[in-house]
Amino acid sequence: MANEITNFIKVSFSVFASTCYCYAVGRIVPKGTSRLLCLLPIVGLFLYLPLHLHTIYLSGLTAFFIAWLANFKILLFAFGEGPLSSDPSISLASFVVVACFPIRIQQKPSPRSRDSHLQDKEPKDGRKHMKYAIEVLLFAILANVPGYREYIHPLIVSFLYFLLLYVELETLFGVAAVAARVLIGLELEPPFNEPYLSTSLQDFWGRRWNLIVSSILRPAVYKPTRNLASLVVGRKWALIPAFMGTFLVSGLMHELILFYYVECDQRSPWELTCFFLLHGVCLLTEIALKKRFGGRWQLPRLVSGPLTIGFLLFTGFQLFLPSLDRCKAFENAYVELAALMAFLWKESQRLADYLVRIPHYN
Repeated sequence: MANEITNFIKVSFSVFASTCYCYAVGRIVPKGTSRLLCLLPIVGLFLYLPLHLHTIYLSGLTAFFIAWLANFKILLFAFGEGPLSSDPSISLASFVVVACFPIRIQQKPSPRSRDSHLQDKEPKDGRKHMKYAIEVLLFAILANVPGYREYIHPLIVSFLYFLLLYVELETLFGVAAVAARVLIGLELEPPFNEPYLSTSLQDFWGRRWNLIVSSILRPAVYKPTRNLASLVVGRKWALIPAFMGTFLVSGLMHELILFYYVECDQRSPWELTCFFLLHGVCLLTEIALKKRFGGRWQLPRLVSGPLTIGFLLFTGFQLFLPSLDRCKAFENAYVELAALMAFLWKESQRLADYLVRIPHYN
């Protein structure tokens, strides 16, 4: 574990230096092909760096943060698009934070919207506190899953681990939002918007699940593919290749992240991609039905909600979770996280003992 922490520190320094270089390039080189050529070596470096890490948590998070999101942000930045180009006066610290972490800075509300925001703040805050309390309770329950996994079906165990990962991410991003507000005065948008309340696939993928990834895929894949397809098949049909291209890229990036930290010959290399392509087809079908039948297609929320969640769970159990279950990805991640926390606790105790002994030497 000590070697892994050392490698992670080296990778972090490399990422920090690379993003500083990108910031300097943005100040000197105009957007377009010239800036892209200057930034392409960083894209290749970010694809290479996760290979230096071997634990699931560190390699997986680094692959997600750097090899996927940071690379897409840098490619958008090369053409003056994306979150790194949203504010021309962005500071180096904000540039590095936005580039390296899956966060999205909340836009400042207009005076009119600010008044309505203040009116709704108290009930929303109360609902948010209740949600965090439920998530803490869920975390306490799900953290005990390893002790009972031999009594539970492996796919159910993988689903519970996935649920635990979701609760962890929600908690981590909540802490990060508070830290960003206190330290650098930034308001961060939440990565999830209560996905369990989704009433359709369009609602789930577009407005509730992993909003940071959606905000990157939209300008990086969806819009360019739609504009290009409009020239070939016309604007009416361009929606099909745009949606399918976006879900294909998302599936391939999930495969890439799994490649970095899962060494398993039993895993089919296309199961995750098939999961996302299936959802792309179903989402297009849903949109077509809504356009064809209008309000007559609108089902009551009490019906559409359970149907949507049921379909997500069914396809997840058939395509998404089996691939991870055969490689014991979630189970290994839990074991490695426990080892990492034990190592950090041991090192913090050693540091505390050292600091206590310092006055005696003086």
